[in-house]
Amino acid sequence: MGPLEGLLYGFSVALTPTNLFACFIGVLVGTIVGILPGIGPVGAMALLLPSTFTLQPATALIMLAGIYYGAMYGGSTTSILVNVPGEAASVVTAIDGYQMTKKGRAGAALAVAAVGSFVAGSLGVVGIVLASSWLADQALRFGPPEYFAMAVAGLLLLSRLSGGSLMHAFVMVAIGLALGTVGMDSISAVRRFTFGSTQLSQGVELVPVIMGLYGVAEVMLIAEAGIKKAHIATVRLRELLPTRTEWKQSGWPIARGSAVGFLTGLIPGPTTVLATFISYTLERKISRTPERFGQGAIEGVAGPEAANNGATAGAMVPLLSLGIPFSPATAILLGALIITGIQPGPLLISQRPEVFWGVVASMYVGNFILLILNLPLVGLFVSVLRMPQHVLATLVLLLCLLGAYSLNNSQLDLWVLVVFGIFGYGLRKLVIDPSPLIVALVLGPLMEKTLRQALFMERGNVLALAGRPLTATLLLLGAAVLVTPPLVRLLRGQRAAGTPMSTTAP
Repeated sequence: MGPLEGLLYGFSVALTPTNLFACFIGVLVGTIVGILPGIGPVGAMALLLPSTFTLQPATALIMLAGIYYGAMYGGSTTSILVNVPGEAASVVTAIDGYQMTKKGRAGAALAVAAVGSFVAGSLGVVGIVLASSWLADQALRFGPPEYFAMAVAGLLLLSRLSGGSLMHAFVMVAIGLALGTVGMDSISAVRRFTFGSTQLSQGVELVPVIMGLYGVAEVMLIAEAGIKKAHIATVRLRELLPTRTEWKQSGWPIARGSAVGFLTGLIPGPTTVLATFISYTLERKISRTPERFGQGAIEGVAGPEAANNGATAGAMVPLLSLGIPFSPATAILLGALIITGIQPGPLLISQRPEVFWGVVASMYVGNFILLILNLPLVGLFVSVLRMPQHVLATLVLLLCLLGAYSLNNSQLDLWVLVVFGIFGYGLRKLVIDPSPLIVALVLGPLMEKTLRQALFMERGNVLALAGRPLTATLLLLGAAVLVTPPLVRLLRGQRAAGTPMSTTAP
């Protein structure tokens, strides 16, 4: 099945009434989650993951993916109108978006943000089709050594790009890998680190860990901050049409942001956030009037908003073609695949085409629904911010408890939720990103399994693994990610120390 035939087949799957409704619910929830500060798409996906257990695999993934990219739309709304980023990727949008609101051009900023997100999402679908198909074909040549090396390189790269201290990232990765070893060994069936608990033999569930780190921790922060009320600007429907000059100024930033975002999404880490900063910096550097940025330049809204949706599409490529998540959101999507009994990886396209092509086509359908919803109903969505914080916190906590307990009807999952909620609250207070822990928890069992399989293949010869070209390349890439930044700083320091001081004539 070629890309065009596959995409047409995907639309036939995505446009069935059940999947279309799931897509609508996903993008609607995603938009609301993006508007509400703090919860984020990861927390919302974790909360709704238990509700997908009875759905078909394609339907479940379509709904969860809709939350993922729908949150990118919603986050821009509060950034522009209230100067409160509902999602981390919308921080950059607030710089010029809120300045446009103060100048009475909030409607134009919202319209350009919505159109830019739609264009980036649509181009991202084309990128997923082309990149995933090619990468899946190449991945059929992969063996256990290549998968192990790819997982190692991905974790090392994520540690560098997580935005915080390298030591903090390594500690998070170590905790995630350690949690992944709890339970029954998949090869020898030996129970490890269960401390006599039968329930721990099944391992530490991903869902309560994520709900605790993001959902419960956010509830505790809301309780600490107290009730806050934001001044919300009103936008009339007739004010949503940008001028011809604003459309002209936004065209190329949207195109560049779409490309930058998609390429950034292919690497591990908080790519949606990273893509917006790259896009904003790029637009400012190539602009003939860089002094306009920060004062209400519409390019500063168009480029980053296209970039964060492009990054969302790019992040789906390694997940769908290799079965490897490079972010917490795609880790939840991988968990949904595994829970429904589907083996992710390069054979997903050929063995379960309705899942692969249905999810890809639904992203275009979902972006079109978002474009229709976000412009005329912007006032209704922003009114969600008027919900009292204590009501929102109580609702989130209740959903966390119900979602965690519904996994296995086990009190252990509730304890995991509570422990990681307190742990996540501590991480937030210390400004430590928990993303490496989540990805390491998902990749840990894969790394262990593939390493042991690779050692069986090579009869225990570790050095023989490095003799495989692709394995060696991936491991060297991971090592270069660690070594290059401190080496560059060292060389710059030596160069600065060796520069002779200028002297002045007496």
